[in-house]
Amino acid sequence: MNACIGFGSASAFILQPIKIPTSQRPILIRNPRNLTLICRAESKPSNPSRRNDMGGNKPTRRNPRKSSYGSSRRSILKKSFTQEQVIFTKSVPEDPVVAIIGGGLSGLACALSLEKRGIRSTVFDTGLHGLGGRMATRAIDPQPLIFDHAAQFFTVGDSRFAELVNGWLEKGLVRQWQGPIGELEAGGCFVPLPSLSPRYIGVNGMRPLADSILSETSMVNMVRPCWISKLEPFNGMWHLSENGKPRGQFDAIVIAHNGKCANRLLASSGLPLIARQMKKLELSSIWALLAAFEDPLPTPNSRISTAFEGAFVKGVDSVSWMANNTKKLFPSQSGGPHCWTFFSTAAYGKRNKVPQENIPNATAEKVIEGMLEGVEIALGLSKGSLTRPFYTRVQLWGAALPTNSPGIPCVFDPQGRAGICGDWLLGSSLEAAALSGMALANHISDYLQSGGSRPDEFAIGLHDAFQPIEGHDIGQFPGLEFKEQVAEFLSSKT
Repeated sequence: MNACIGFGSASAFILQPIKIPTSQRPILIRNPRNLTLICRAESKPSNPSRRNDMGGNKPTRRNPRKSSYGSSRRSILKKSFTQEQVIFTKSVPEDPVVAIIGGGLSGLACALSLEKRGIRSTVFDTGLHGLGGRMATRAIDPQPLIFDHAAQFFTVGDSRFAELVNGWLEKGLVRQWQGPIGELEAGGCFVPLPSLSPRYIGVNGMRPLADSILSETSMVNMVRPCWISKLEPFNGMWHLSENGKPRGQFDAIVIAHNGKCANRLLASSGLPLIARQMKKLELSSIWALLAAFEDPLPTPNSRISTAFEGAFVKGVDSVSWMANNTKKLFPSQSGGPHCWTFFSTAAYGKRNKVPQENIPNATAEKVIEGMLEGVEIALGLSKGSLTRPFYTRVQLWGAALPTNSPGIPCVFDPQGRAGICGDWLLGSSLEAAALSGMALANHISDYLQSGGSRPDEFAIGLHDAFQPIEGHDIGQFPGLEFKEQVAEFLSSKT
């Protein structure tokens, strides 16, 4: 969801002497276009008991004011606009530890798959209310009011994802969404979507699915809430920190989130190839409106189904999706309140984009009014006739969904021992997120178990071109080809 900024180049660099032990001294290789940092280390292996210690200290430097890259690093970046490539030469330890930055489905699937290969990891997540990223469910007391305010449902098309979903089914965490969903044209014309491909939802919302993945692990450490602000290679390992606070030392890192924060983190990381790929990503912005009504929404148009639970909205500027969480999650419940989730279109989100961490009250009120008017248009109601909800809340997903993708499962830089996973690499669905995390975990496992001695064989996705992707403003759903299925459904009725 953020603008992409390319890297420049320069014809000269100014290097200053650094004062660190010879055995830990990196080698800087200059040429007119780039700068390479080779990170060597002492032959003595690190103490495994301290490597993943969240309060552990970095190796001591003689001058604490100097960067471990060398004192000239900051000036070089400012003058060249090109960051140096880190090349690790230290051998991979027998018991490596991987840092995963991002606790959405992709990051969690990566951690689970690493454990299956016998590799420990630490997941860092920024969530205040819980992990899971877009598998987000919000409960508002005292009712409580329950809203899925990100991923609304998912489909299954791949056997590897099916294995994960089958585990959720056995635990009673997910079920098929049997309620009617379809397409809602402006004016109130609703066409139900045939149930040709199963649609799944979390029984108690999406968030418990993330907790379930974590509960299956014993070799995964979770740190939350935590916002990793710096990645620094030193003594053959990656050192992570949060606003100056050390957050551990790791043999490899995974970036499992995107957007402006990921771009800032990678901008000075020593991973220019990964940073360049991440900056190619274009993301949409989507507003989510959570609204609770005492009574069912009015449906004066006889062509609309009064019982529909979810709809992809067509022909309305401010609304692309609407779903009755109460009917979806608690189908046997009678009476109110009725909790609805409305999503804006990407175009509406772009026009009304503000810093999502600090939404002005005026903008929030404008978006609420604009989206409620869109609901009236979608349902075929006269302006101002919709009963006001007794509870509303808006949230801007500033980095909602990708609009382009390289169409590959993951990205991995073996020289820097760093990779990327996320739904955007394969599309924009929960299934894509899970498959990407699994793929990167297996790729990293193969690399680490090879000892890291043949890095050229393990580079993946560092130069792939991006292509536009199609899908609804709320994502893609493998196996749900809407146009074809709706056409078939309508033709069967004639």
